[in-house]
Amino acid sequence: MAAKVCRGTPSVVFWAAHVYARLAGERAHGQLLSWGEVRHVATHEWPVVQAAVPPAVAVAISPLLRLGLAGTAWFALGVALFEQVMWSTVAAVRAGASRRLVVVSGLVNLALGLIIVVAKTTIHH
Repeated sequence: MAAKVCRGTPSVVFWAAHVYARLAGERAHGQLLSWGEVRHVATHEWPVVQAAVPPAVAVAISPLLRLGLAGTAWFALGVALFEQVMWSTVAAVRAGASRRLVVVSGLVNLALGLIIVVAKTTIHH
């Protein structure tokens, strides 16, 4: 049971590391930290945890889809890749990028994600 709990915590650990690094960096510059600043940084970095939710949902529903362990892993990876492309596209739109740059942003993130998938497949097998 403990192993299952540990598998769900990496995004929280990454979030805590991001918060700590940012706060430590600000403190290194001599800036005193208030609880308000700590809350602000923690809130600002919260999307690191939120990004883990869709792949976790994919894992949670995989038994309903009768996916085995490998199928579940690929399903979650596909959801994460879709999410990466979607958020890069949304960010480009919000930044006021041209339609062409929005498409390029999505395609670049798709390519980077596929490189990760190929690396995973090559290294794992």
